[in-house]
Amino acid sequence: MPENKEESEENMRKESLLTKYMRVVGVVALYWSVSISLVFLNKYLLKSDDLKLNAPLFVTWFQCVVTVGLCYLCSYIASRCPGSITFPTLMFDQKLSREALSLSVVFVSMITLNNLCLLEVGIAFYTVARSLVTIFSLIFTYFILGKKTTVPALVCCAIIIGGFFLGVNQEGESLDGLSVKGVIYGVAASAMVALNAIYIKKVLPSMDGDIWKLTYYNNINACFIFLPLILLTEVSELWNFTRLFDGIFWMYMCASGFFGFIMGFVVGLEIKVTTPVTHTVSGVAKACLQTVIAVMYYQEIKTALWWVSNLLVLAGTGSYSIVKSLEMKKDHQLLSNKVTDERSDQQEKQQLV
Repeated sequence: MPENKEESEENMRKESLLTKYMRVVGVVALYWSVSISLVFLNKYLLKSDDLKLNAPLFVTWFQCVVTVGLCYLCSYIASRCPGSITFPTLMFDQKLSREALSLSVVFVSMITLNNLCLLEVGIAFYTVARSLVTIFSLIFTYFILGKKTTVPALVCCAIIIGGFFLGVNQEGESLDGLSVKGVIYGVAASAMVALNAIYIKKVLPSMDGDIWKLTYYNNINACFIFLPLILLTEVSELWNFTRLFDGIFWMYMCASGFFGFIMGFVVGLEIKVTTPVTHTVSGVAKACLQTVIAVMYYQEIKTALWWVSNLLVLAGTGSYSIVKSLEMKKDHQLLSNKVTDERSDQQEKQQLV
C-alpha cells in the first residue's frame, strides 16, 4: 500500500511538471505566433505589390484606434461580467492623459520609425536594422540615470555592434541592395524603443502601476498626435488609394490592430509564466525563426557572412540579458546580506543594553 501511495505521488509530480512544461511551451508558441504574424501583416500593409499603399502613418494611427476600442471593450466586459477577465475600469481623465503625453510623443516616434524601417527594408534584414536597442538602452541609462555598466555587458554590446555593421555590409552586397533610409530609420527606431522603456518606468506609477491603463492613455494621445501628421503628409495618398473601401483591406487592417493590442497581453503572459530573461531569450529565438521564415517566403539568397551577422546580433542580445540578470541577482544578494548584517548588529546592541 505505501508503495502504491509513493508511486501515485510520483505520478502526480510528473503530471504537474508536464502540465507546467506544456503551459510554458504553449505560451511561448503563442508569443512567437502573434509577434511574427504582426510583423508580416505590417509588411503587407506597408509595402506590398497587391496594395501599393504608401501611408505608414495612417496604418499606425488605425492600429492605435483599434487598441483604444479594444481597451474599452475589455473594460466593459470586466465591469459587466466580474471574474471573466481582469481589466481596469476606464474613465477618461485629462490629468492622466497629460501625465502620459511625454511618453506618447516617444511612443508615436517609436512605432512610426519602426514601420518606416519595415517599409524600407525586408523582414529578413529587419532584425539587424533594429538591433541597437540594447546599445541605446545602455547609453540612455548612463546619461539619464547615471548608471554605469560592467565589462561583460560592454563585451556583449560590442558583439551586437559588430553584427550590425557586418549585416549592413552584407546587405549592401546583396542583390536587393542596402536601403540607407531603412538603416537610418532602424537606428532611430532602436533609440526610441530604448527611450520608450525608460519613459514607461517614469510614467507607470502615475497609472497605479497598471500597464493596461497606460496602454489606453498612451494610444488615445497617439491617435490625436497622428492626425495632423496624416493630414499634412498622407491625405493625397489616401485619396488616390483605389482600395480604401475594400473589405479585404480593412480585414487586414483590423487584424493588424488586434495583433498589436494582443501583443501587450502575450508579452506580459510569457513573462508571468517564465521570467523576464527567458522572455528576452525567447524573443531572440523568435527573431531567428522570423528571419528564416522571411528568407524562405520571399525566396531570398543570403551569404554565409549575412547569416553570421544575424547570429552575432542575436547572440549578443541574448548574452546581454543573461549578464544583466546575473548582475541583478548579485546586487540583490549583496543588499539582502547587508540588511541581514544590519539586523544582526542591532540585535547584538540590544542584547548588550
